[in-house]
Amino acid sequence: MYDSGDFMKSEWSSKWISSAKPRKQRKYRENAPLHVRRKFLSANLSEALRERAGRRSAVVRKGDVVIVMRGDIRGKSGPVERVNLRQGKVYVEGIKNKKVDGSEVSRALEPSNLMITKLGLDDKRRQAALERTGKAEERKPAAKKPSEEKPQERKPAAKKPSEAKPAKKEKGE
Repeated sequence: MYDSGDFMKSEWSSKWISSAKPRKQRKYRENAPLHVRRKFLSANLSEALRERAGRRSAVVRKGDVVIVMRGDIRGKSGPVERVNLRQGKVYVEGIKNKKVDGSEVSRALEPSNLMITKLGLDDKRRQAALERTGKAEERKPAAKKPSEEKPQERKPAAKKPSEAKPAKKEKGE
């Protein structure tokens, strides 16, 4: 019998992201190092932020204001209280679960179910990163119009095989 570890001996590989096998996808996410897990914590930006930032999504950070888009608490919003990188969860102020003993605890939310409505721009590095990606659209060269393209020169047509052969000499000559 095979051990389940015989097939995938390594702990984690960045190449598993391109695999179609669900087993490798689960192992990729479960065993990913923290610098890769950070990317799993991205959420969509609101339309106003998309225009300003020049991108569709951003990594959620403490201090961002988010709105819940899915689940039984859809529509509630608040600032991000904390982000748990190990679990891949986000905690929002004011969104709590009541325990059996009556106490309340913060509810862990999946970042893909959130939309960022206001970015916390306290960090200079984050501002610089957003500006870099926003300017990427401006740096792209404009697409050439068909009228601006050079007309392609026509190559002379190749001679037909019948024309290329020398004419046969007649016997009488």
